[in-house]
Amino acid sequence: MTRSSTIDFGRKKQGELFGSGPLRPANIIRNKFPTYKNGSNGIFIKLADAPEMPSLKEAVAKETTDLLDRCQRLSVRELTMKFEKGFNTATLLSNEAKWRHAALLERDILLKNLKSVLESLRGRVGGKNKDEIEESLSMASKDAKRIVDEERANAQLEIESAKAAVQKIQLALQEHENFYQRTGKQDVDELKEEVQEARRVKMLHCPSKAMEIENEIQVLRDQLAEKSSDSLHLLKELELHRSYEENDMPLYELKGLETLGSMLRIVVQDCAHVDFSNSSIQWFRIQPEGSKKEIISGATKPVYAPEPHDVGRYIQAEIKFGGQISIAKTSGPIDPAAGLVDYVEALVRNPETDYNVVILQVNGIAQAADSVHVLSIGRLRMRLAKEKAVVAKEFYSSSMQLCGVRGGGDAAPQAIFWQPRKDLSFVLAFETTRERNSALMLARRFAIDCNIILTGPGDKTPW
Repeated sequence: MTRSSTIDFGRKKQGELFGSGPLRPANIIRNKFPTYKNGSNGIFIKLADAPEMPSLKEAVAKETTDLLDRCQRLSVRELTMKFEKGFNTATLLSNEAKWRHAALLERDILLKNLKSVLESLRGRVGGKNKDEIEESLSMASKDAKRIVDEERANAQLEIESAKAAVQKIQLALQEHENFYQRTGKQDVDELKEEVQEARRVKMLHCPSKAMEIENEIQVLRDQLAEKSSDSLHLLKELELHRSYEENDMPLYELKGLETLGSMLRIVVQDCAHVDFSNSSIQWFRIQPEGSKKEIISGATKPVYAPEPHDVGRYIQAEIKFGGQISIAKTSGPIDPAAGLVDYVEALVRNPETDYNVVILQVNGIAQAADSVHVLSIGRLRMRLAKEKAVVAKEFYSSSMQLCGVRGGGDAAPQAIFWQPRKDLSFVLAFETTRERNSALMLARRFAIDCNIILTGPGDKTPW
């Protein structure tokens, strides 16, 4: 009896455990292995308590709601970003439409995936929940289709508005282009009319007569220039004759070009021979306005080579002979050399400029002109060297003197006097007058930048 009762009890417990409904393995549903316990009457099986599972309808509804929210957030964010870019540039409208269409296709794909998932769930679920699941699927499908239709309608409206804006811009541009073409054509027509009118007026006149008048005007201008130069020469001779009558002295004049780089020479007007050894000569600079004279210290020879300081001033020579004074003066201010200023401005950009020179004198003693030296003019100093041997090197200072040679000689237009310091002086000859004058101007320019004015012996400075 004990055995039969035990078997009956086991059947009873098993019947109570697996009641009405579909048969399912306990460990699969509850996801837990059964526990065993030995009793006095036999073996008892006790299943572990499983956590409560939500109903299938609630799970499907929750998943559908999450999917709809996700689709709504995704669609709004993408549309906002894409349409903001579409309003900024009209050229990307077609691409944006393609992107929106792709987004809608992605939503359709998601809906199809959802349907497949729900269909798979529906196949797994038993009889009484079948109607509820089908109802949830139909509701989800309707809501998804409604959302897709709304998004399509909104996208279509925004695309239409963007197209309208682009059309407005195109119309405005077309109007502006048409206006410009009309105004430009009108200006061209007016210009053509003016040209035709000018041609008509020109044809009314005889072109040969106009050319003859222009030639006559040019001839008259040339004659006027020639007469003015003759009158200036006559005035100069008249002044010399007056001085001759007053002082009973020979008439002197300055011969040579009155430009920088030339040589002025004192000559006698009536070509008489005059011995300058018995006379004293002194050269002066005279301002073009007024009669203020500035003595040129050391210029006591019958010849004088103007230097850059003389540009824009008159040059006058006073000859003392037999206790009387004769004057020879240039007819106008000294003119600058052509292109010299631009040449110096180009040299100023260099930190240092080198010139090939020959030393003629050192401290007033003549030297053999058989070796070439290099004179370097820099922004802060001047240096005279032969190859690696440095002859003189001094910074710009108040004791430094620099000017053109004033002692005469055929090399005067190409020579300068340079005194680096009080106990040392040079007379340097350059290859050309252009290099001599540019060296003087460049050194004085750099010295002025150092608050130093380079002048010759006995010259007055404005400071």
